[in-house]
Amino acid sequence: MRLTTKGKYAVTALLDLSLHQIDRDYISLSKIAERQDMPVSYLEQLFRNLRKSGIVQASRGPRGGYRLAKPSTEINISEVVVSVEDTLDATQCGGSADCHSGNRCLTHDLWSELNSQVGNFLVNKSLEDVIADKRVSFQKKNKDLIIAG
Repeated sequence: MRLTTKGKYAVTALLDLSLHQIDRDYISLSKIAERQDMPVSYLEQLFRNLRKSGIVQASRGPRGGYRLAKPSTEINISEVVVSVEDTLDATQCGGSADCHSGNRCLTHDLWSELNSQVGNFLVNKSLEDVIADKRVSFQKKNKDLIIAG
């Protein structure tokens, strides 16, 4: 299984976007990059794919940036990862079962089952599932800042 930096950064960036997006505002990649300590140029590449996949919407201009194309409850982690990763596969043969000199290796079924389990896990986890607890503390913190400020 190769979950590369692409998938990890894409999920993290979308969680950040979900958390900071208020009233469907657009958020700049530079803000996300700053908060998450990620290179903006790398995020630009990822968000191009995320936009093509219909996960985010883009807007240009001074108040431009990105926002989620649908509610965070409707975006599963699997679709985020699939939109930026080439493949998410633990087998050495890419699932073709010709891993051992053209034959099925001894561990092929094990790694295939792992692929299935991970896939099911990620399909059943939405962005909101991951961020829900942090959203409550984030909103409380921001409310306290507004009251104090």
